[in-house]
Amino acid sequence: MSAVATAERTAKERVRRTRSRHRTPNELAPLRISLLATHEYDLDPACISLVCPSCRTWVPINRPNGQPGRTKLVPHHTEKAGTADPVVCKGGSHRRVIIDVEVERWRRRLAEGVAQTNGRSANRVTRKPKVEVAPAVMQILSPLLDAKAALKTYEAHTRNCATCAPSGRTRCADGSRLAHLVAHKRRTEPARRAALTVREGLAEQREQGLWLLRELKWASTADSVRRADLQRAHDALVAMLQSLTPEKAGGPQLNDWERADLMSAITLLATKVEQLSR
Repeated sequence: MSAVATAERTAKERVRRTRSRHRTPNELAPLRISLLATHEYDLDPACISLVCPSCRTWVPINRPNGQPGRTKLVPHHTEKAGTADPVVCKGGSHRRVIIDVEVERWRRRLAEGVAQTNGRSANRVTRKPKVEVAPAVMQILSPLLDAKAALKTYEAHTRNCATCAPSGRTRCADGSRLAHLVAHKRRTEPARRAALTVREGLAEQREQGLWLLRELKWASTADSVRRADLQRAHDALVAMLQSLTPEKAGGPQLNDWERADLMSAITLLATKVEQLSR
């Protein structure tokens, strides 16, 4: 009796059920699509989603066409995908969503917003280019004239101007500028001539240096050029001498005129070979 009673008191092992993970309900008020900006939600049937107000990330909506109480934001993280140790968004996960906007109305509002954005003109300021003041005639002539030319210009102006007196006590605006130009040219003429002499000397030295450089380059290649010319003239002379004996060279017979022309060419080539051999 005691063995049977002991066996009846032993509990049998029961089959365990697979339990789903506990989901903490979101106590925040449901999100209404109509209260969000048009660019903060997407009602495209391929992926209905919105921007989570808590973490500002795009989150899909679970069961968008189901019962109103079951339409919620899917659980999501606050960081980007692939981030180590991600943090779950507690304020937006499992939050209920109320879709109270028609898909066609949303598409129409989105199209109108895109059209308005594309039609806006750029607020760009187009600045007018600055117009440079044209130089006066005296400023143009000043670099081109020397002391003598400036003096002749001033004298010609004095003769033809009714304001400018020959004594120089009264002058017009152009006469004053010409007088100052003459004085300036007389002061700077010695320095200008000295600078011109230095420039001419440097140019002459540069020309002489280039000529010496050409001579040195030619001297380094003169022997090879002379040998090449001599070999070329020698080969041409040998070919002409062979043409005098066409029986041996296998060529056609020459008449008297052709033979005379050939002898003249042979004489010139022989003279050239002799000159190159010296």
